[in-house]
Amino acid sequence: MIFKRLLKAIVLPVLLLLSMAVNAQDKVVTGKVTDSKTGEGLAGVTITVKGTRTATQTNAGGMYSIKVPASATILLASSAGFALQEISINGATTDAVMVETTANLNEVVVVGYGTQRKKDLTGAVASIGVKDFVKGALQSPEQLISGKVAGVQITSNGGAPGSGSTIRIRGGASLNASNDPLIVIDGVPIDGGVSGSSNPLNMINPNDIENFTILKDPSAAAIYGSRASNGVILITTKKGSRGKVRYNFSSQFFAQTIPGSVDVLSADQIRQIVGTKGVGQIDMAKLGTANTNWQDEIYKTAFGQDVNLSASGAIMDGKLPFRISGGFLNQDGMLKTGNFKRQTLGFNLSPKFFKDNLKVDFNLKGARTTNRFANEGAIGGAITFDPTQPVRVSSPRFGGFYTYIDNRQLGAPPTDLSPSNPVSLLDMAENKSEVLRSIGNLQLDYSLPWIKGLRANLNIGYDVQRGTGTNIISDSAPSTYRRRNIVNNVIVNSGGENNQYDQNRQNLLGDFYLNYARDFSGINSRVDFTAGTGYQDFIIRTKNFPDRRFDKSEITKPVFANSEGQYTLISYYGRLIYTLANKYVLTGTVRTDGSSKFAQGNRWGVFPSGAFAWRISEEGFLRNSKAVSDLKLRVGYGVTGQQDGIDYYGYLARYSASNNQANYQFGNNFTSLYRPAAYDPNLKWETTTNINAAIDFGFLNDRINGSVDVFYRKTKDLLSVVPVALGTNFSNQLLTNVGNIESQGVEVTINATPFKSKTFQWDIGFNFTYVNPEITNLLLNNDPTFKGNPTGGISGGTGNTVQIHSVGYQPASFFVRKQIYDPAGKPIEGLYEDLNRDGIINENDLYRYKSPASPVFMGFNSSFIIGKWNAGFVSRMNLGNYNYSNFNSSNGVERQIFNPLGWLGNASTDYLKTGFVNNQYFSDYYVQNASFFRMDNINVGYDAGEIFKGARLRLTANVQNAFVITNYTGLDPEVGGGIDNRIYPRPRIFAFGVNVDF
Repeated sequence: MIFKRLLKAIVLPVLLLLSMAVNAQDKVVTGKVTDSKTGEGLAGVTITVKGTRTATQTNAGGMYSIKVPASATILLASSAGFALQEISINGATTDAVMVETTANLNEVVVVGYGTQRKKDLTGAVASIGVKDFVKGALQSPEQLISGKVAGVQITSNGGAPGSGSTIRIRGGASLNASNDPLIVIDGVPIDGGVSGSSNPLNMINPNDIENFTILKDPSAAAIYGSRASNGVILITTKKGSRGKVRYNFSSQFFAQTIPGSVDVLSADQIRQIVGTKGVGQIDMAKLGTANTNWQDEIYKTAFGQDVNLSASGAIMDGKLPFRISGGFLNQDGMLKTGNFKRQTLGFNLSPKFFKDNLKVDFNLKGARTTNRFANEGAIGGAITFDPTQPVRVSSPRFGGFYTYIDNRQLGAPPTDLSPSNPVSLLDMAENKSEVLRSIGNLQLDYSLPWIKGLRANLNIGYDVQRGTGTNIISDSAPSTYRRRNIVNNVIVNSGGENNQYDQNRQNLLGDFYLNYARDFSGINSRVDFTAGTGYQDFIIRTKNFPDRRFDKSEITKPVFANSEGQYTLISYYGRLIYTLANKYVLTGTVRTDGSSKFAQGNRWGVFPSGAFAWRISEEGFLRNSKAVSDLKLRVGYGVTGQQDGIDYYGYLARYSASNNQANYQFGNNFTSLYRPAAYDPNLKWETTTNINAAIDFGFLNDRINGSVDVFYRKTKDLLSVVPVALGTNFSNQLLTNVGNIESQGVEVTINATPFKSKTFQWDIGFNFTYVNPEITNLLLNNDPTFKGNPTGGISGGTGNTVQIHSVGYQPASFFVRKQIYDPAGKPIEGLYEDLNRDGIINENDLYRYKSPASPVFMGFNSSFIIGKWNAGFVSRMNLGNYNYSNFNSSNGVERQIFNPLGWLGNASTDYLKTGFVNNQYFSDYYVQNASFFRMDNINVGYDAGEIFKGARLRLTANVQNAFVITNYTGLDPEVGGGIDNRIYPRPRIFAFGVNVDF
């Protein structure tokens, strides 16, 4: 009895209090961590209960969840590049705003084969993270950094859905070999594209990307040796983090509109010209009565949506961090019938074992894209087809589309060589593809416990692709009708066309390296040494199908049913970074690569580099300066190699079977023979030598910071296609090592925060690049009569070119005639300067005039945050680039209206300015200054906060390709290669986005 009373009076109340205490300890605090600059959630921020080891990390959307003791009042939020934030615990939901501080020089930057502390960098390295990405409806990863990095020029290849970009880092280093940078995704150097894909990068979901690191100069890039002549872009995708599983849903809806149309004559203008000049030139009965704007007929406002869902956190009591994501993009093309769809899946596991000594990083990315390629021939057709004709006619022949027909022949077939109705080119063809791609790797990083600072890293990866597709042309299309045969007045072998393809690419990777990084306080030094080896194997397999009609009869037959190409790279590399007194840094790198693309004697190339950095701000006279927060001098030298873009077997004697157009006649029989291909058994590495000098600076606690780089680059033993004497090889053109190209340049980057407070912040960024390449040699033996290698093929005539690679000039300089004008400034048809004064106007009067490459390009961006609102813009400017208007030279003449073969066409409005009757393809009149300023992106966002328990909403809107300012008369001044010939217009995109974290 006494025991029961004691139990009720003493023990039970004590147990109740303990229970309440335990429950109090189970309190869960959630919140969101955002960037003060953009207002967006920050991933990977460490949230720690102050005074304890209890910690978690934010997920991809910046959300976190953590258990805290009842007595806890403060949380700490920390992340590289941001100031430490103390968060007062007020209730169950606690948010934080992180303020960026670039003064944190201990920040780790991803570089080749590992990471480096930012303060130890000796090379030109730019790192762009999520918070600085370009906003908007972006279909390809490279668009995330367009205009953001000095020395990096990203030019969209056109407006087709899923289309890619041309990426150049400090201009091109080669003439015929690849000028594309090496792209490495999570440690896997990726391969090129496969048949059926217009852009190898569009298989990667931009929403999965965490960071870009661009290695621009030799000390940064030489660790990749033969792959690094054109720079290296390292892409790091988002990873899992410890903490409660959180989810992110984002969706963007966008509309794409045509920013303008090509200036062509109207139907009434054509009728007026025909009425004035057409008598005797053309059958007047062929003049129509319609008023058709063919560009309006082939284009439309196109819509699309991009939906993404991800889950990130840790399972198994926080021991297994993971991230899984899925995405779906559906993008219609502005050119009717075009469509691009992409489904992506990303998966990451990043656990640690053995007291965190073993770090495992498993990445798997899969994508499926389907394309319906609109026939881009309709673009050219829409600006040249007769606007006085209707789109459709009452006759059911040829699908009911208006078609030029020849009534003099049996069955009234389409007139020979006449153009096709532009709308019929779209509606009567179905060109579809399916591309599957998977990129994955397993990386094991083990810190050896018996040697402090020593790590072993093994990376095994792959990149596999398969592209399949068919191009089906209706049996009613004029093009298929022209292929029909007539036997005894009967049309036979009728039916459409079915072209098929199937290609596989395989890229296998194996890398192993040891890294030793340790501070030695006794000698005030730090040593970071890496040594390793790598293996990469590339295979491409292609099935070759005959082109068939619907009745299974063959139009063309492939020489071989299957073909295969394969090459292998084996590498050994080492890098030493030595830091003395935290202010002097010396980096040395050497890599040797062996490629099966070269003969045994030339197979191996050695690529060394060295660099030095002096952190002046660590010297005594600046260490405590309030004005100068960072000042570092960098110099570097290095050699890189090049073997991309050349044939796998260019050094071997090769024979191939001839096709139906190249058989040998024996009597009345035509026999297929084996034909030799030109080859050079002495092919060797193209090498590029780089010198870089730079200064990095930061003022006022890095409120103003940036860098200035000056560089010199020389490429020798250029892999170039050159003419060779007849009889010296099996062709008059040969790919061999010949020539040099040099370039000098300057890069400037400035970032500033002019104003910052708790409720308002304004950031600006500016980058400037000047690059001046020059060809210094193109011959093995001196020839004073050699003018250069023609390039830059154009539409019009046969084999015409308007550019040339010449010694002493920029690559691909325009090679044209000097136009003479009348007193009113009108070009005089057929009248040019006799530059050599020999009394004859011929090819000897062609001269080198301007270049398509911009010597100067700039980027300017700014962002604002006002309370819960944020806004910003990204813009670019190119100065000094020139375009050749191939559209005007081909179509701005009277001959284009009165086609000699008997039909009417349309012409460029440039005809009204020149009055040219015949084409003047080589006139410098058509070379125009194409300098421009482009507003790439204008964006605005609003953080609506918590809409229900644990869920936060963010809304965004933006305009892409908002406007362009230029004096160029063409549709778009930004033309790859400088020859403007019927480019698919870049769309103006209006996008609205919704982002929910929960």
